[in-house]
Amino acid sequence: MLLPVLALTIVKGTPWHFALLMSLFCVIALHEFFTMALPERKGELLPFALYGGVAVFTPLFADGRLFIMSAALFFLLAAFHFLFRLHDITKAGREVALVCAAFLYIPFLLAHLTMVRLLPQGVGWLLLIAFIVMAGDSAAYYVGSAFGKHRLYPAVSPKKSIEGALGGLVGSFCGAMLVKHAFFAQLSYADVLITALLIGITGQIGDLFESLLKRSFGVKDSGTIIPGHGGVLDRLDSILFAAPVTYYYACYLFGRF
Repeated sequence: MLLPVLALTIVKGTPWHFALLMSLFCVIALHEFFTMALPERKGELLPFALYGGVAVFTPLFADGRLFIMSAALFFLLAAFHFLFRLHDITKAGREVALVCAAFLYIPFLLAHLTMVRLLPQGVGWLLLIAFIVMAGDSAAYYVGSAFGKHRLYPAVSPKKSIEGALGGLVGSFCGAMLVKHAFFAQLSYADVLITALLIGITGQIGDLFESLLKRSFGVKDSGTIIPGHGGVLDRLDSILFAAPVTYYYACYLFGRF
């Protein structure tokens, strides 16, 4: 559900519409993170979730310095908040670290999608991310269900298999090929292969990383906002890791072979 909405906004919306959607996703995902990591503080941390949503907008302005400023201000506000809203001093360091890690994990990585949208071929690059992730997730699920025998990382995600992961990469390549021929003719076949591998692999790592966090927090899903699929963070986990990889590939390596 979330990825089709994302794809529709990419194709039909302006950069402002896209940033607004990213901001909404960011606020919800941050709230989910705080609910998992610091449930006793989730109410008082809601302003930090709203602030993170605003931070996702900042790449639309200036040349990135505003986003750097927003990150610095987030840390300062977190420091002041925990200093003067002290609950248990033995937990203060862990709580501050979790809140600051949440900003790096969600708004910082998600802001790269806004930055991708502002690139000359931003719509094509965003569709590439969406299709690679969607095709990779679907292929990994069906291949893993049918042929999965060797566990990929049972301590973190017991159901994922090596066969499913490899099938996911094949699906990612098919998704990239579809985008090349339907939306993004400027991609070379080398670009298709490299981006399928980069986004496919980093997306799967992002999925595993969120599973690691959920296991450490003792929860099954990040939330319940999407019936049967968990929370927004559960749907964004692959995209969060794919966003910076795609942005820097598009900026510095696209077309240079």
